[in-house]
Amino acid sequence: MTPRRLADLWKAQTSFRKSSAFHRHVDRAFRYLTLACAATTLLLVGAILWNLIEHAWPSITKFGLGFVTSSQWNPVKSQYGAASSIYGTLVSTAIALILALPISLAIALFLTSYAPPWLAKIVGTCVELLAAIPSIIYGMWGLFVFAPYMQKTVQPMLAKLPGPLFDGAPLGVGMLTAGIILALMILPFLTAVMRDVFAMTPPVLMESAAGMGSTSWEVTRKISIPYGLRGLIGATFLGLGRAIGETMAVTFVIGNSHRISTSLFAPGNTIASTLANEFNEADSPLLEAALIELGLILFVITLIIQILAHLWLKNLQKRQAR
Repeated sequence: MTPRRLADLWKAQTSFRKSSAFHRHVDRAFRYLTLACAATTLLLVGAILWNLIEHAWPSITKFGLGFVTSSQWNPVKSQYGAASSIYGTLVSTAIALILALPISLAIALFLTSYAPPWLAKIVGTCVELLAAIPSIIYGMWGLFVFAPYMQKTVQPMLAKLPGPLFDGAPLGVGMLTAGIILALMILPFLTAVMRDVFAMTPPVLMESAAGMGSTSWEVTRKISIPYGLRGLIGATFLGLGRAIGETMAVTFVIGNSHRISTSLFAPGNTIASTLANEFNEADSPLLEAALIELGLILFVITLIIQILAHLWLKNLQKRQAR
């Protein structure tokens, strides 16, 4: 090998070493950057939690656990309780999920398995447009259009059913109306995620099942839904998170009453609607602390839901692996 050839090889090896060292430094810097971003997220969540606890501490020390179990809300006597707000939040969210889940599942299956491409594109675009509507528009439509319709048509019909759920005068506004409005709001989010989940099902699996004589329903029940079950559960919790913290739309139609009733016709309130209605008029430190404690409770409820969702998905993954 000539000296010139040896020199060229030495230069190439030196350049490769420098390039490898540079890329190692870049990879290390990128790893530290991603670590810093993740740590920032944790610090931000911790800072929010600490700030809520700090400002809610006067209410926590004064009312203790009685704040969670009491439904009284009397600013004149400085008596505050979160029970009615927690009850309204959970009930309205449950109504929304019960109504929105099957409809979203059906729409997603129709778009991915049954609709012709041109129709699926039109319906999919309409679903995406529903997701873009601001929540206050839903609230105004619910108050001026949907609530009168509920009062004149739906609630009198439901009042004929036995049981305590549909007792009372048909007021239009109330827990049921708020739950239906929430269902309309989370419907496009659930549908969009479920559509993407079903679209990821391998066509060969569905074609094989159909080739063996399975009906469309059997393919959906035994192939599409089991294959995308984790994604469907994730979509459900996404809709749950969207509904549980909704403020303006619920504030317009729920009636904003601090009481617990078994009737879905009765007006109620949620944590978010209470904050929207009361915070601007919080003229005492104790009332302000009570409202911030409501926000803390909503934060904890959301955190618990997320933890349960991750545990459920982890357990589901283990069972599917078996």
